[in-house]
Amino acid sequence: MTSATPTRTRADQKRQYREQPRRAGIYLIRNTVSGKVLLGSTMNLHGPLNRHRFMLGIGGHPNRALQEDWRRLGPDAFEFTIADVVTPQDEEAGPHEDELWLLEQVWIERTSPFGERGYNLHPRIRDA
Repeated sequence: MTSATPTRTRADQKRQYREQPRRAGIYLIRNTVSGKVLLGSTMNLHGPLNRHRFMLGIGGHPNRALQEDWRRLGPDAFEFTIADVVTPQDEEAGPHEDELWLLEQVWIERTSPFGERGYNLHPRIRDA
């Protein structure tokens, strides 16, 4: 018996990924043991959480404190979540950087992700 859904090729998967609308927003990586967070923002929420998870998994994350806690506690001690998504004023134009900047300020104030409370090293939380 064969499956009713056709197998997608790698090229089909890449095309579908590229055609998805880009959403800007805020994401969190939370250490469930200590409560510390890494707060991030991006104009494209499709990839950052996967990239962080991959870098932590191979032991090559640039944030040393986060990497050390990952090594010590294991991946089950961390939650990866999209915390907020920019709602653009104009749906046709898509999200604007100034709307994301305002959202960043709200989340920085809400989480205070620096020092003992977080893994962020400086107030610039936007992914390149």
